[in-house]
Amino acid sequence: MRTRTTRSQTARLPSMQLSRYTTERGGLVSYGPDSPDLFRRGAEIIDKILRGTKPADIPAEQPNKFFLAINLKTAKAFGLTIPETFLIRADEVIE
Repeated sequence: MRTRTTRSQTARLPSMQLSRYTTERGGLVSYGPDSPDLFRRGAEIIDKILRGTKPADIPAEQPNKFFLAINLKTAKAFGLTIPETFLIRADEVIE
């Protein structure tokens, strides 16, 4: 995978993104809904509709599973030390 420079790296500003894709590409931290879980839950709703449930009878849902990713290589480039307690909570630590 080719490393790309993110805008926050170019501007020398640490930032937090919604998508873990940007963290994999060099962002510092991402925290947001877990996309595979959202797609799986969406498929369940579609299945209900295809089986005859009226869309109006299906309750609206909010994400309930979130994903935290931290890029230690980017943290090091910014001269930041990420606390161990924060790293333990992360779902993915990129080194």
